[in-house]
Amino acid sequence: MLFETIFRVIFLLVFLTSVGISGFYRRRARESGEVIPRRAEGIIILFIRMTMALIVAVSFFAYVFAPSWLAWSSWTLPLWIRFLGVILTFLCVPAIRWMFVSIGNNISETVLTKRTHQLVMIGPYRWIRHPLYSFALLEMFALSLVASNWFLFIFPCILTIVFRLFVIPREEANLVKLFGKQYEDYMHHTGTLFPLIKM
Repeated sequence: MLFETIFRVIFLLVFLTSVGISGFYRRRARESGEVIPRRAEGIIILFIRMTMALIVAVSFFAYVFAPSWLAWSSWTLPLWIRFLGVILTFLCVPAIRWMFVSIGNNISETVLTKRTHQLVMIGPYRWIRHPLYSFALLEMFALSLVASNWFLFIFPCILTIVFRLFVIPREEANLVKLFGKQYEDYMHHTGTLFPLIKM
């Protein structure tokens, strides 16, 4: 029981810290530059985005404050795997901040590209084109291990498919349109969500 309380506290702290970091840097970017409204992507994408965010938020808070709501999807994981999840979540927090510091005011609320967007190739962008998605997915995966819950594990799996098939292609098409060959060359020596392993 003590371990369960510890896991819930860690889960909540990591989740809120990541949301806080994201909110801080996104607000700063909105205040100092161009803002693309989320509705510019279209009502369908906005609806999907808001629905997914709501489901994730409710599920995460249910795990912390009303664990009986998610008891049906608990799975038994060894303690060492749950503590491995704790370590991964702790690593994700500075990684997320590193990503936001690197991209600066270029961060967008949508897959659309700002007119003033600059191609960022520093920090994690040196190896990965979409570290925001990478670190967010890794943190969600790690949190599902901390929670020992297969329903929470489904979220990063579904989102990985959504990002790879729908979000990233649209985003990269906009970036190629803006930066042309420079972005195409960048794509050849970086990974989409994970660094390229060159043999």
